[in-house]
Order: sequence, then C-alpha cells, then structure tokens
Amino acid sequence: MEAVPAGEGDPASGIPRRASYVLDGDGAWIAEARRLAAAFLTRAQAEDALPVSARAMEVTQLVVSELVTNARKYAPGPVRLDLRIAGDALEVMVRDGSTALPVAGAANPDRVGRHGLEIVLAVARGVDVQPEPTGKRITALISLTETGGR
Repeated sequence: MEAVPAGEGDPASGIPRRASYVLDGDGAWIAEARRLAAAFLTRAQAEDALPVSARAMEVTQLVVSELVTNARKYAPGPVRLDLRIAGDALEVMVRDGSTALPVAGAANPDRVGRHGLEIVLAVARGVDVQPEPTGKRITALISLTETGGR
C-alpha cells in the first residue's frame, strides 16, 4: 500500500487546511488511512490551534476506516482520501472507481457485515454520495468540537 500525498492547504495563506492521499497497491490501506486522518487532525491542532475533541478524533478514524474499507472491498483501482477543514467540521471524502452508489441496508441485527454506511450515517453530521465521471465520491461531515451525539 502506498499513500501518496496529493496536496495540502496552507492555513497561513488563507487556504483551508486540507490534504489528499492516493491509496494504491496492496497492503494495509485501512490502518494507513486512519493514521493519515489522525495525523492530519493532530497537525491542525498543533499548527493552527484548531479545537478537535477526542470524540472527533475517534469518529474521524471510524468514518475513514468504514469508507476506505468499502472502497477497497467493492471498487477497482486506487482510492483517494481527501480531508478538509470546513469551519467547525472536517470533510472526509473518499473517491473510488466504482459507479455503483452505496445504499444503507435496513436495520437488521442478524446481518453479519455490510454495516459500514449505516455506521457512517449514525456518527457523521451529514453524508453525501455523488457519482463522478470515473466512479463516485462519498463525503462525510464530522463535527470537530462536539463531545457526544452528532
């Protein structure tokens, strides 16, 4: 697995803090994506004095894990992870090469697996799924300062 930085904003110049990574090849995509997201928020805290609650750090890693897991499991080719600070929230965007749009399953406690999108919908402030010319983009909005709930 190779995480290739694809760009980062410069808060000093007024450009919002953002980072993009291309996750390609074989290996530990999911763990690497979680690590990259945590490092991104840690840098934003340290360098920009951005308030990030412990819950936001945990939710971000969970959302990244679920979205990257789904992309790795169901889509061909590389996955792009984009992180962007948007006011008091973090936008987590995952792009993949599948044109099939995900649909959350009906609640079923007997179902094993396939709960990823349900989890993301439960913990994120909002979720948007959009088709793109070469696949799709899923964006989850995560509150940075809330300590509980959505």
